[in-house]
Amino acid sequence: MKIAILGAGAWGTALAVRASHGGSAHTVTLWARDTAHAQSMASDRVNQRYLPGLVFPDAMHIAKGGEAGLRNLLPDQDLIVLAAPMAGLRVLLERLRDQACPVAWLCKGLEAPPLDVGGLGRLGHEVQQSVAPALRAGVLSGPSFAQEVALGQPTALVAASQDPGVRDSLVQAFHGRSLRVYATDDVVGVEVGGAVKNVLAIATGLCDGLALGLNARAALITRGLAEMTRLGVALGARSQTFTGLSGLGDLVLTATGDLSRNRKVGLALARGASLEHAVAELGHVAEGVYCARTVLQRAEDLGVDMPVTRCVVALLDGRLQSAQALAELMGRDPKAEAPDLGAN
Repeated sequence: MKIAILGAGAWGTALAVRASHGGSAHTVTLWARDTAHAQSMASDRVNQRYLPGLVFPDAMHIAKGGEAGLRNLLPDQDLIVLAAPMAGLRVLLERLRDQACPVAWLCKGLEAPPLDVGGLGRLGHEVQQSVAPALRAGVLSGPSFAQEVALGQPTALVAASQDPGVRDSLVQAFHGRSLRVYATDDVVGVEVGGAVKNVLAIATGLCDGLALGLNARAALITRGLAEMTRLGVALGARSQTFTGLSGLGDLVLTATGDLSRNRKVGLALARGASLEHAVAELGHVAEGVYCARTVLQRAEDLGVDMPVTRCVVALLDGRLQSAQALAELMGRDPKAEAPDLGAN
């Protein structure tokens, strides 16, 4: 297969490395929007900005950066993977609206609505349906830290699309000895899991940063999974999806793993850092910070109660301090634990 990966952050680079490794029959090309970044990777054979120290396989290609490089790269590909943050997805999909080959994105979150227009934030497939409805499209998601994937440590992902050909292309491109790719047609469930787990990871980082204990962490993850599932089902997802890799799996990884950017934001807020400082010291995008409000807006529009998410939003907006957020969650009236996705 000829595979083009658009976006040379940590995750896009990691997938390009893995798909190129070990005698792969694929031709994998990584493209960066920043021309200087592309030139640096081509000459140094390493992504010093996002995955320092990891040398690229000889078979991995680096495209010329910028629009000229993209224009030359797009024809004749068998699969195009978009590795941009959620905020950059719309622009890339508009650029690819007439592409014949399958296109999949990696970003997890919701696109924030324009400030001057309002409305509700959109999941990736909703953005695609709006700007490039004819694309054969899907999403690749699941519990995965870029560094571990690049190093070849065992990982399992989910390829989601309504188009069986898109699912098959993603499996063919990335399934291997260290990377297992499962397939599903529940795009909504996979995308809701990927978006909400980032918000919940901020809450769990806060919990751990306040040294509330393992009991509290387990309770927060479990009740967070319940509210993730409620939102997903209200949007048309299957509840079973949230007990799988893109739901529970990704939530556990992001909420407890030390490589999690969103968890690091929660830990920083717990020690009294400002949100601006917490985000700045990451050096990467923490999608939970940017999509928490849009997740809550979608939930409120559907009448879905998401108390953990609501507290994270209040914390990010400066309306609650960390200890107050905990008190609000623990001070709620008692309720039944409802297997039928009842109140949290």
